[in-house]
Amino acid sequence: MNHQPRLADGTASPGTAQPRTAQPGTALLTDQYELTMVQASLRSGAAGHRSVFEVFARHLPHGRRYGVVAGVGRLLDAIERFRFGPADLEFLDSAGIVDEPTLAFLESYRFSGSIWGYSEGDCYFPGSPILVVEGTFAEAVLLETVILSILNHDCAVASAASRMVTAAGGRPLIEMGSRRTHERAAVASARAAYITGFSSTSNLMARYRYGVPSAGTSAHAFTLVHENERHAFATQVEALGKQTTLLVDTYDVPRAVRTAVEVAGAELGAVRIDSGDLPVLARQVRTLLDELGATKTRIVLTGDLDEYSIAALGAAPVDGYGVGTSLVTGSGAPTAALVYKLVARSTEFSGELEPVAKRSVGKPGRGGRKWAVRHRDEQGVAHSERVSLSPPDPGPLDRELLVPLVRAGEIVGREGIEAARARHRAALAELPPYALQLSRGYPAIPTVFDPNGSEP
Repeated sequence: MNHQPRLADGTASPGTAQPRTAQPGTALLTDQYELTMVQASLRSGAAGHRSVFEVFARHLPHGRRYGVVAGVGRLLDAIERFRFGPADLEFLDSAGIVDEPTLAFLESYRFSGSIWGYSEGDCYFPGSPILVVEGTFAEAVLLETVILSILNHDCAVASAASRMVTAAGGRPLIEMGSRRTHERAAVASARAAYITGFSSTSNLMARYRYGVPSAGTSAHAFTLVHENERHAFATQVEALGKQTTLLVDTYDVPRAVRTAVEVAGAELGAVRIDSGDLPVLARQVRTLLDELGATKTRIVLTGDLDEYSIAALGAAPVDGYGVGTSLVTGSGAPTAALVYKLVARSTEFSGELEPVAKRSVGKPGRGGRKWAVRHRDEQGVAHSERVSLSPPDPGPLDRELLVPLVRAGEIVGREGIEAARARHRAALAELPPYALQLSRGYPAIPTVFDPNGSEP
């Protein structure tokens, strides 16, 4: 049997993710009102009107200072598979959800428009047009639900994960929230966390589908099923080698640490502490490991951690963290509050686009197709996000934010997660230093709406 190579920290090394099996269609991952609008617009003739939709957030959750774009790769996969197959059409017909003309339209549905978006791993702010979808009204409106369900989830997780990585100060983080969320959300969460700097995940499907490095220790059940702690440790070391990580808080932590070193020797890879007063225990365990000669044995902390508790552990002698519940729930913000709004349409498919926007109290819109540029100073530090109604003329220090993702129905913006991971590091590096503070505050840079796209 071939074994995967291991990284220095004991995690499995990343592989190149390849398509494994044919994925099911995504067309029914939608709200019925999308089909209601298609049927009605086919009747009125508006279905073929050229239209532009945009995805943006009116605000950042919980007073955070930036958001992170994630899920773009998953979204492109979903759009590529957005087809109504025979079984889907039979269901819609038998349930009386749509009429015959709409069934005929859905049977031949293929998104033939174009999509631009912020690159995965980049940062966004209130009003950032992170996705721009152009096509006929009918084909573009059908994508609303799948676009928002993917981006709202993945951006929320990535935004929380990025703060955790900052709080960890260079110490590695393991994503381990699979048992705290929906099974499909767990895979997406692991992917989003890796993009923002987590070192590995416990989720094997994320490794299988996306090449995210995987890692795993053991649960308290493993210790409890054996006659005693020594027997459990000896069995794990025999099976997995001395570089394994032993869980030492099932009974008495100091006694378990001594037993672990007696069993594995000074070459023991790591110990994990999952409960108790973590800062105090970490210091006690570090002192004890050093006294026992296990000076290179790492200490990993887990147990309902979030960015705030991780930051509070900054002075503790800790070598890594495992984060679960807080990560997969967006650390209190399980959605990024993204919306999908029509901002322009033509009266005829070949006509010129006209800005449109809702005017309701509390949720006003801003009509017109947008472009965005991040303005930076001579030191490369971002100082504003300029959103305009005409293509920008960026200066030498500015960065255009919207890139082609789909062109005339063809996917053109697909890339690997390593590129997104590198991009996130670069995007954070260009933000002003106070953007990384965990305290509540204003967005790190202002979003300035400039109708003419002029320089500031």
